[in-house]
Amino acid sequence: MSISLAQQVMRRCDELAGITDERGCITRTFHSPAMQRANKLVGRWMRDAGLSVREDAAFNLLGRLESSRRGAKTFLLGSHLDTVRNAGKYDGPLGVLLAVACVEKLRASGVTLPFHLEIAGFSDEEGVRYQTTYLGSRALVGTLTGKDLATVTEKGIEKARRKAGEFFGYAEAHIEQGPVLEARNRGVGVVTAIAGQSRIRVEWEGRAGHAGTTPMNLRQDALCAAAELTLAARACGVIATVGQMTVKPGASNVIPAHVTMSLDVRHQSDARRVAAVRKLQAQAKAIAKRCSVKLTWTIVQETNSVNCDPVLTNLLRKAAGKHEREVLTLPSGAGHDAAAISVMCPVSMLFIRCKDGLSHHPDESVKTADVAKAVAVMSDFLVALKERHA
Repeated sequence: MSISLAQQVMRRCDELAGITDERGCITRTFHSPAMQRANKLVGRWMRDAGLSVREDAAFNLLGRLESSRRGAKTFLLGSHLDTVRNAGKYDGPLGVLLAVACVEKLRASGVTLPFHLEIAGFSDEEGVRYQTTYLGSRALVGTLTGKDLATVTEKGIEKARRKAGEFFGYAEAHIEQGPVLEARNRGVGVVTAIAGQSRIRVEWEGRAGHAGTTPMNLRQDALCAAAELTLAARACGVIATVGQMTVKPGASNVIPAHVTMSLDVRHQSDARRVAAVRKLQAQAKAIAKRCSVKLTWTIVQETNSVNCDPVLTNLLRKAAGKHEREVLTLPSGAGHDAAAISVMCPVSMLFIRCKDGLSHHPDESVKTADVAKAVAVMSDFLVALKERHA
């Protein structure tokens, strides 16, 4: 049965991939026309599975299966339905559609739960539209800042906040976005922690000049400074990436006068991440002095690392053990809605193998057999959770 459900999940991922704001690629951003159409389509699939469906003030899609037990709390499953630009089919949507398949599997087996079960299709995990990640899940848990609310055009999204203590746990299935499971020939793995992140905007202000007449030792080249920091990031000892760079005036015969670049630093140890950021900032100051340019260093976002809950993780590991001869546990270097939800309740995550570890790319690929395994694992996890709360 899991195979047929997995095939259904794959077909739905294909259909959802056709809903996009940009022709020729997959792009869905917060509350865009494509996101609104995606919510309607996934909402219909949720209703077909027997869930009551609504959209909250932050445009999160929520499907709920009510328990008959009086005073029951709620367990949350989910992931996100938004995408990066020119995305693949599976980063985010697979976790939502897999959760819907688990509900179908449990209901077909006659399993009833002693707790309410809710599935969230979060509206903004990637942060593409407003450069603020986890907008949907942070609205749900109530951690949006005044700056967030001032930035967002849509008003009233803070009304999506749920009551403290309403959820007793959260589980998210997601493609690994890395190569470990494929290298070890495992279809699924259990996540132990989510790396913390620092996102920084670095600006270099130099002076434009003629490329042919300005001596090298008299230049104030903003791009040379940016290039030095890029190489320093590569050698800093943690995961660090320069993913964006804007060069002005941008002419082949003019010395670059202004460069704006992004810097993304990650590690599952917050202490190591913070130390790396401080070291890079010190290096940037030295580079600016040496290159005679002005440096502006702005922290755009900082997210602490999150340890997955040991109780939920152990239940998930035992469920995975029924379907894998060896259950791999591994940290996640990517950010997930689970990190935002962790301030409200314990969290857990299941990784699904993806081809070549590729993500944030149109060539994202997963195997139907691995999706079937993940449906079985998550369903067994919910049954184990039922037994624990019987």
